[in-house]
Amino acid sequence: MAELLFESYGVPSVAFGVDAAFSYKYNQQLGICNNNGLVICSGFNTMHVIPFINGEPVYEACNRTNVGGYHITDYLKQLLSLKYPHHISKLTWEKVEDLKMEHCYIATDYETEVQVFQKGGKEAEEKTRCWQLPWTPSFTDETAPSEEEIARKAAFKEKQGQRLREMAEAKRFNRINDLENEMRDLEILLQRLKHVEEDDVLSILAKTRYTTKLEVESAISKATQSLRKAKGESVESVEKTDPSAAEKYNLINVPDEDLTPEQLKQKRKQLFIKSTSEARQQRKQKQIEEELERERKRQLEEEKRRENPEQYLDELRSKHRDLSEKVDQRKRLKTNGNHNSSGGVGRGERLNSSQRERMRLLTTAAFDRGKGEDTFGMKDEDWQLYKLMSRDNDDDDDDDQPDLDEAELVRVTSRLREIDPTFIFKAESGSSTAEAPHFRPLTKEDFQIILGVERFRCPEILFHPNWIGVEQLGLDEMAGNSIQGLLDKGRCSEERITNSILLTGGSCLFPGMSERLEAGIRMIRPSGTPIRIIKALNPIFDAWRGASAYAAAMQFPQQTFSKMDYYEKGEDWLKKYQIRYTI
Repeated sequence: MAELLFESYGVPSVAFGVDAAFSYKYNQQLGICNNNGLVICSGFNTMHVIPFINGEPVYEACNRTNVGGYHITDYLKQLLSLKYPHHISKLTWEKVEDLKMEHCYIATDYETEVQVFQKGGKEAEEKTRCWQLPWTPSFTDETAPSEEEIARKAAFKEKQGQRLREMAEAKRFNRINDLENEMRDLEILLQRLKHVEEDDVLSILAKTRYTTKLEVESAISKATQSLRKAKGESVESVEKTDPSAAEKYNLINVPDEDLTPEQLKQKRKQLFIKSTSEARQQRKQKQIEEELERERKRQLEEEKRRENPEQYLDELRSKHRDLSEKVDQRKRLKTNGNHNSSGGVGRGERLNSSQRERMRLLTTAAFDRGKGEDTFGMKDEDWQLYKLMSRDNDDDDDDDQPDLDEAELVRVTSRLREIDPTFIFKAESGSSTAEAPHFRPLTKEDFQIILGVERFRCPEILFHPNWIGVEQLGLDEMAGNSIQGLLDKGRCSEERITNSILLTGGSCLFPGMSERLEAGIRMIRPSGTPIRIIKALNPIFDAWRGASAYAAAMQFPQQTFSKMDYYEKGEDWLKKYQIRYTI
């Protein structure tokens, strides 16, 4: 430090002092404390206990512990973060520091205070503090809806559904008009092309997006299919007039004996491409027909609902109930280890039995035919084994087919959710139709930070540093150790020291600090020892004020360590340097 100050910054002289000593001397000048006494300073990172004899500190009897206000704030922040993990973003360091200074206190008897909160009651409730976080109430009605409310919701859903149907119908009507106009224009164009010369066809098509007459005919065919689909009519498979079909599959109808080996390969390739294309067209046509059939069923179901809504809803509920029972019964039968009411085994057990039977047949055959020469398969009855195994495998494959009842149950459930406001779906755990669980709405209490035992538990580390892993003395033990050190050397009487104990530093502002220190020191000192604990005028700024008054004194230059001293005596001499606080 001295090298940095003198060599780098060119400081002419320096003076080193202890903040606790400056605070004690400042309060001594004000008559708050005596010439002989003890100063207990609880700072931000450390705690010091320094005895004073004749106005000067006795460093041989000093004590220090590396615990301070920083550790209290950090400890409180950890406890609240564990207690309220969902509000950890609100527990900033600055806010926890404010909570510490506003609500924390020192318990005179820690064990008694803990018992008060364990028992609860009015006293514990009075000592509990609450910090309310910003919260916006959610207006939710958890009571069962009335019949008027149900009817209103149903009417609103019906109105909304009617609006959507009208929008879909208008969109469909516009689509049909567009397709009819397109069909009309294409037919006019095709008729025009039929009555002109071949040389004039290209000039007419140059103004359109088509290049040949066949493309116009193909566009008419596609537009016809789209128009019939939009009108809800069945779409028949229309053979596409591919102009290059004859060239693409020119080898299919040619006999094999008239083809070369290379042409035979090409013919097989053309057959494969043609069959694949036809299968694709058939599958597409089948999908279109299935979609039209589903649309037709939906329309019939909607018409049935409009004719008699109550009857339709009753039938839908009855269907849902029957399907639910049927699916549940099938699941119970498939469950292993569950016996039905008739005393038989379930489906799962039967499957396990068939598997065990196959294993028995295999092991029996292997055991009987494994002696000597392997003759399995030479007799006709040996092949019965494969038939039995094949039959069981066929039974097993039946269970892998998709369950149509479950799919229908999902559809009916979804339909009931749309049209029945009173429908409550109770999904089983593990079901594919299970909905997300409902959570209760957040209330005002969910946005509260409650400070109970944390108010006095966190400052208690000043007296028990081992709670946070610091194996050092607490404040009361440090004071007793310093007093005992002076008595062992015979420097001063105990009464003169304990009669003037000054508290300074930010942590001494906790309520109950003086009472707790007095009780702690009295327990380790002889009975009847006079103890007077006083608090500094301003525990936070008195150290600065004392240093300022010391630096303003006329004798201050004589107490400094100058640059000449540094060059003459070296930096090691600074270790022996001690400032005198009485000037």
